[in-house]
Amino acid sequence: MVLAAVVLVCLSLISCTHTATNEGGAGHVTLINIAGATFPYPIYSKWFDVYHQMHPTIEINYQSIGSGGGIEQLRAGTVDFGASDMPLNDQLLSTFKVKILHFPTVLGAVVPTYNLPGVTEALKFTPQALAGIFLGKITRWNDAAITQPNPGVKLPNQKIIVVHRSDGSGTTFVWTDYLSKVSPDWKAKVGSNTAVNWPVGLGGKGNEGVSGLVEQTPYSLGYVELIYALQNHLPYGMVRNSSGKFIKASLDSVTAAAAGAAEQMAHDIRISITNAPGGDAYPICSFTYLLIPTQISDTLKRDTIKDFLHWMMTDGQKYTEALSYAPLPQAVVDIEMKQLAEIQ
Repeated sequence: MVLAAVVLVCLSLISCTHTATNEGGAGHVTLINIAGATFPYPIYSKWFDVYHQMHPTIEINYQSIGSGGGIEQLRAGTVDFGASDMPLNDQLLSTFKVKILHFPTVLGAVVPTYNLPGVTEALKFTPQALAGIFLGKITRWNDAAITQPNPGVKLPNQKIIVVHRSDGSGTTFVWTDYLSKVSPDWKAKVGSNTAVNWPVGLGGKGNEGVSGLVEQTPYSLGYVELIYALQNHLPYGMVRNSSGKFIKASLDSVTAAAAGAAEQMAHDIRISITNAPGGDAYPICSFTYLLIPTQISDTLKRDTIKDFLHWMMTDGQKYTEALSYAPLPQAVVDIEMKQLAEIQ
């Protein structure tokens, strides 16, 4: 989005105005401010809406500004907690004044989406083709790297218009983390982060900006979270996984990518599941995280945040599949439940 998208979950029947009442009175409003990832924005918006309906005196203000922005606002202390698709490494964590906990919320997929007039088939992309396109080495749609995996599909002799994120983005981290694993050339020249120096392409802010650019630009190719492709009726391609199979992003293929995650997360909850092993695993998947400080001085906010996290990990998971996210494995929920006690 061009400006920070704000989801202010304020659905009380009479008014959204904060009212002053006796302490603990029914009209007291608790406001929780969050900022960060656009990747999980659809499910977070749903959760905050439902949670507010259950607890009308709690309002949750979510700024969908990208993971990089969420991390910065959390560090600056302007939000109560942040949201990021990229787990924070030890160096980043050391820049915070308090310990930050990672709470995985859902699993999602990032997909290559394209605008190819006259082409109705779902295209197949190899890892080498995707890396070559985003490196600027594969420049036309009828390049052999694209036509060979797609026999019978008439691909035009048109320049590929590459579209990428212009803001600091966890979706970009997932995409570039994947490209770094499958392409030594990409890893050496570009690497993985929430923001990188793109060799080619046009930039759009947020998943919304990228999906909008792709939709408006014939012969373009970009990457977005799966739900944005579905919501905007954008075609998206299959990607060849580490077992050599072309896999379409779906709830089942995302869940398959997380099959071995719990065992790793028992040692460190911050893991990458891009290019995961398994014949049915979609290769560009990720957990997305809420970043929660262990020390919250406002008792009411602290208890509210802990209650929301508990609800999110249990009843809240039933809302995931309708929005094309995969729910958390129970073993991962068990690990997170133990973390709740660390929030003081």
